[in-house]
This record gives sequence, C-alpha cells and structure tokens, in this order.
Amino acid sequence: MTEKMTFDSFEEFYPYYISQHSRRGTRMVHFFGTLAGAGIAVNAVVRGPRRSLLLAPVVGYGAAWLSHFLIEKNKPASWGYTLYSFQGDWKMLSDIARGRDAQLQQLADEYKASHDIA
Repeated sequence: MTEKMTFDSFEEFYPYYISQHSRRGTRMVHFFGTLAGAGIAVNAVVRGPRRSLLLAPVVGYGAAWLSHFLIEKNKPASWGYTLYSFQGDWKMLSDIARGRDAQLQQLADEYKASHDIA
C-alpha cells in the first residue's frame, strides 16, 4: 500500500488507526506513554516548573513512536493524520482502560484482513 489513504471522518479513520496498533505491546506502550506524558503536563501546569511541560510530548510521542518501530514494525499513523491520530490515541486509551483490549484486537485483525494490510 503505497498511496495515502483518505478518511472523511474520525469514525472512518479509527479502525485504520487501530489496525496500525495491532500488537498488544504497541497499544500498552501507547497507553502508558500517553498517561506519563499527560501526568508530566498536569504536574508542570499545577506544580511547575512550566518548562517541564516541554517533556510531555517527548515522553508521550517518544514512547509511542518507538513502539511502532520496535514492536509494530510500521510508521506511526500520526505522521500522516496528526489530529485524527491524537484523537485516536485518547479513544484507544479509554477503550483499554475500560477493558476493551480484546475488542481492539478484533477490530485491528478485521480491518487488516478486509484491507489487505499485512
């Protein structure tokens, strides 16, 4: 798949996003990286120093991107779909926190099978 896919809505994008996080390890690194980044951001705003706010995206995105290269063996979806990917990360985090990881795995597998994604 060499050409960039297009999506008309977040609802259309989300199954693709999950297919790019088809390994549980990738989802877990995203989960904990996002929580760590959010924790750093909140702490920086509430307690300071404010400049530590700059660490939040480094920790959050750094962990997530490493998981794509080392676990998933793909390119982060955020490189082509920045806003949808940010929204997708938080929805995925919410789904995992609600115990829906098995459903995410099923969604990833079904999307990949129906779109001929390895």
